Amino acid sequence: MWFKNLSVYRLPANWTLDIAQLDEKLSRQALQPCGNLDKESQGWVSPRGDDRLSHVLNGQVLIALGAEQKLLPGSIVTQFANERAAEIEEQQGYKLGRKQMRDLKEQITDELLPRAFVRRRTTFAWIDPKHGWLVVDAATPLKAEELLERLNKTLDDLPARILHTELSPAAAMTEWLLTSEAPTGFSIDRDLELRAEDEGKSTVRYVRHALEGEEIQQHIAAGKTATRLAMTWNERVSFVLSEQLQIKRVAFLDILKEETEQGDTADEQFDIDFTLMTGELAKLLDDVVAALGGEKAKPI
Repeated sequence: MWFKNLSVYRLPANWTLDIAQLDEKLSRQALQPCGNLDKESQGWVSPRGDDRLSHVLNGQVLIALGAEQKLLPGSIVTQFANERAAEIEEQQGYKLGRKQMRDLKEQITDELLPRAFVRRRTTFAWIDPKHGWLVVDAATPLKAEELLERLNKTLDDLPARILHTELSPAAAMTEWLLTSEAPTGFSIDRDLELRAEDEGKSTVRYVRHALEGEEIQQHIAAGKTATRLAMTWNERVSFVLSEQLQIKRVAFLDILKEETEQGDTADEQFDIDFTLMTGELAKLLDDVVAALGGEKAKPI
């Protein structure tokens, strides 16, 4: 359950979450299995695999959005439609028109959907009302926005907004590389992406490569800026910071996991891990915001 990719949203300081009613509200939009003719279904599922739709510990909340999707490739539909069309053409003696073929594909889709395989996926989110964080464990902004949109409907106008800082991540990362000086508490690792701002958007990527020296400086002097940079925070958490202020490829390092107690049961271990993860991430997010010049004030 350790988060790997963080899409970060801000909650107002005065916002409160009615935890007592949370499960009831989530249950109104719980995941329903795909019906015979449904292509996909979406709703809340238990993050712990029990009968609760939220996991609450020390004021920290874990929720999970589940989705089911029927796997029915267009090539399969086309194959069956062509075979059916050939039979019809042989019987009627003329070729099907474009509209008839389109209708036939829709008919074939309805026939095949009940037999299609179902793919399931789960997207987790952590809500920290005390510190005002809503964090979605999603590799793409689309998946994060999908969960946020569903949660907004479930909680009746969730006041979450994208985190904005005084310094753009791209400008800050580029400056750290120019000066070879990371902000306090951070170190620069060995993965980097630089991109030009011109129409060509030429891009240079370094993987497991030393980032000191003239080569990096020359790319920056030529107009490229850092769009992704691997870093480590306090020798405890490594990650890649993106220009969109996403925190990706999060890894909790051995020095941190060595401090983790061992629970007697799976439930106890889950709670220990959840407490450790949320505590570390809350401090990491505060330091990332500070390194980027602080949070930008919301326009009045």
